[in-house]
Amino acid sequence: MAGSRRVIQTAFLACGMAAMAGCGSQSAGDGTGGGSGSPGTTGSGGRGGTTASGGTGGTPATGGRGGASASGGSLGTGGTKAGAGGSSASGGSIGTGGTRAGAGGSSASGGRGGTAGAGIGGHAGTGAGGSIGTGATGGAAGARASGGHSGSGAAGAPGGGGHGGTSASGGTTGRGGATGTGGSPAGGGSCGQQTGHGPLAASSTFYQDISCAAVDSESSAILQALQASGWGSGPGIDVSFNVLDADSSVARRAFQNNGDSPDCDTSPVPLPAGGAIEGHSDYHCSDGEDCHLLVYQGSRLYELYQADVSTGSATGGTFSGGCLVVWDLTHDYWQPAAPPNFSRGDHCNGADAADMPIAPLLLTADDIKSGEVAHALRFTIPNPHIRAGVYVHPATHIGGPTGGSDQLPYGARLRLRKDFDLSSLPSEPARMVARALQRYGMFLADGGNLYISGTTDLPDVISTQSIRSIKATDFEMVDGGQRIDWSSYQWP
Repeated sequence: MAGSRRVIQTAFLACGMAAMAGCGSQSAGDGTGGGSGSPGTTGSGGRGGTTASGGTGGTPATGGRGGASASGGSLGTGGTKAGAGGSSASGGSIGTGGTRAGAGGSSASGGRGGTAGAGIGGHAGTGAGGSIGTGATGGAAGARASGGHSGSGAAGAPGGGGHGGTSASGGTTGRGGATGTGGSPAGGGSCGQQTGHGPLAASSTFYQDISCAAVDSESSAILQALQASGWGSGPGIDVSFNVLDADSSVARRAFQNNGDSPDCDTSPVPLPAGGAIEGHSDYHCSDGEDCHLLVYQGSRLYELYQADVSTGSATGGTFSGGCLVVWDLTHDYWQPAAPPNFSRGDHCNGADAADMPIAPLLLTADDIKSGEVAHALRFTIPNPHIRAGVYVHPATHIGGPTGGSDQLPYGARLRLRKDFDLSSLPSEPARMVARALQRYGMFLADGGNLYISGTTDLPDVISTQSIRSIKATDFEMVDGGQRIDWSSYQWP
């Protein structure tokens, strides 16, 4: 990838004994972090769970049952009011010797933003059926009542629930209302949930739907400045990364560390036969560039900066490298915690400048072939457009940024705006990438040219120029939280 490779100026800071505890002990082998929260709580009295704007609600609520039949010919009373979001109740059962059916249950109020309710109708008598309650608006209509007549409506699509089912007669189930329309092109009611997937722990932030997450207070100023100077011809797709898989039979090989310690791991690394490092066709780093080695083996991911085997092959020669990180794929490193226990430890060096995993954030041909990019992406941008001396989580490290206070900090998560016109992109693969950027976003991970990082097999399925038309101001920066000052940070 001549002319498009990243140029990193790694600012190394020894973390001392506290860093060794943070970096070393947080590498492969720690316990799994906490999972994500439930999408919505169930209210009392049958109210459905509140959801995010335009999405499916929480667990279905149960409506009231119809009135019991009266004895001695008295009229059975109608059903009690269904819970919010529930279906209408059917008529009450007929009392013994009664002259007509009980009055129908009162209609339920509509569910909020597509909340699904499920009311249980009244029991049918032996006489004529009870009167029909009207369907609830918004969300899915209630389930069919036992012996009664209830509507069943389709759930609303993101942004607005469908109308409840119309009343039915003759004991048949009413047909559902039309599906509501609107909402953002991606996300909807799944916002905040772990809808993505990949090799990391399922609870990892990289799989979280952030389509409705809060916008950072500096977002507008940063992205306007970036558009004015630094966005150039728009983002390309870097296809220089090789991702390797080593089965259990591949022996791990020791390497000579080039001085990136004590922050980094020192364990042997598996080298599959015929493999290659970033930007090269084998294991020889002939140009002194980043030369990342990315290897999965079992539940571990090995990422080594500036890996080099002098012979270019898995065996023989001298094997050397810079900072190695061994990620435990079963462990969620990014649950909020006090430094130095966040990720591998605040201020700890890694295989890339931000010390975030590389391989799980790459755009791959398999992503495109599957029809969905179900994870966040990583991107690079020139150092003058990265804020100097600052980062935000999930980054824990910086490279050599030289930008001012109106530039992006390391670790920034950009999200494509929900009103971006997807039809303006030239192909469906490009639109897949855009939808991923709306739902999961992309993280600033390293210094270099403006690229989204991808694998070498991507040109077979997507043009590397296909998202160039996306402007900086088409994005917004998700709330990054605390700005961590690189120079003033003190280890506890």
